[in-house]
Amino acid sequence: MAAHASSRDAAPRASDRPGDTSPFALGLLLRRAHWRAAGLMSEALRPLGLELRHFAVLIVLVDRGPTMQRDLAAATGTDKAGVMRVVDDLERKNLAVRRAVPGDRRARAVEITAEGLELFDAAHVAAEPLAERLVADLGPDGSEQLTRLLTRLAHPGGREE
Repeated sequence: MAAHASSRDAAPRASDRPGDTSPFALGLLLRRAHWRAAGLMSEALRPLGLELRHFAVLIVLVDRGPTMQRDLAAATGTDKAGVMRVVDDLERKNLAVRRAVPGDRRARAVEITAEGLELFDAAHVAAEPLAERLVADLGPDGSEQLTRLLTRLAHPGGREE
């Protein structure tokens, strides 16, 4: 039987409370921060008839242009079926269209429509005051500092993924 570490030698246990020093603390804080940010951004998107999952796909389409559905799944961290449902929603709302890919009869690329781009821009306007509210407690340079740190954490070594 393996020896058990004494409570003195054990790493602190995760609590998901302020002051948590466990090895899980950073991940738990990031999760809570994500929930808060996602809630506020959902609040901004709701009056526009969008959900975060829709907006995530629109971000990729604006950034990359027409994109294969399988690539949308990878870019948004969603499975193939989930992306298909989102693209179906976007098509019903006339915010995106599927187009045939030359040279591949079965493949379809998804493309944002003019109406989709207009709504995408409106979402940014709607989100601005909520984004400011999200970081209001961080002080004058806090938002920029947090952005720099999270960028370094999300893209180690300056790599973009």
